Amino acid sequence: MSEVLYLDDSYLKEFDAEVVSVNEDKFVALDKTAFYPNSGGQPWDEGVMIKGNEKFKVIFVGKFSGNISHEVDHPGLQPGDKVHCVIDWDRRYKLMQAHTASHVLSGLIHNETGALISGNQLGVDKNRIDFSLEDYDREKIIEYVARANELLKKGLEVTTRYMPREEALKDPSMVRLANALPPNIETLRIVSIGAVDTQADGGTHVKNTSEIGELEFLKADNKGKNNRRVYYKINY
Repeated sequence: MSEVLYLDDSYLKEFDAEVVSVNEDKFVALDKTAFYPNSGGQPWDEGVMIKGNEKFKVIFVGKFSGNISHEVDHPGLQPGDKVHCVIDWDRRYKLMQAHTASHVLSGLIHNETGALISGNQLGVDKNRIDFSLEDYDREKIIEYVARANELLKKGLEVTTRYMPREEALKDPSMVRLANALPPNIETLRIVSIGAVDTQADGGTHVKNTSEIGELEFLKADNKGKNNRRVYYKINY
């Protein structure tokens, strides 16, 4: 299983690794990786692996049976190869900003209403969060976005720590996804954003909310009983 570097350093842009296995000439496992796999509504990282003078573009990263697999754009890598990996930082950083912003907005709504997250999809240009809200009030949702912006401007510190699973799950607020539990692992990574949001989370985040910019409300949809969908973008 790969050593997962992004869990402790989301700002790591480059790293050296060794190829552990290659399947179908294009699915590459490394002994360590800072590439984030497609998971939890956060898209995968893109970038390159460099072996000598040859570059292999990383076009998809996924997690399968607990292992992180990197899909490259052409054959040539073999087990034992040493590679220098470079993440597409502009893309990654925008996704980090989007992820932290989504926690602030969802944490605010949860604290106000008790709503859980029933779905989400982060993006570079547009983001979506679904909430288990009973009442559909478009103006109230717009107000939540405005209040989230005020919180972002306060420069809230984003911190991570690790807790035993059993201890973490004693606090029901640690899990904000409706009908979901964190992975069945003994130790959970806990992300806190000031006093606004604390929850089990395996994604990448900025260090401070002052890095994010401003959220712009796009639209809100009523997606059926107790499900409200909010679209917004970030003006970086």
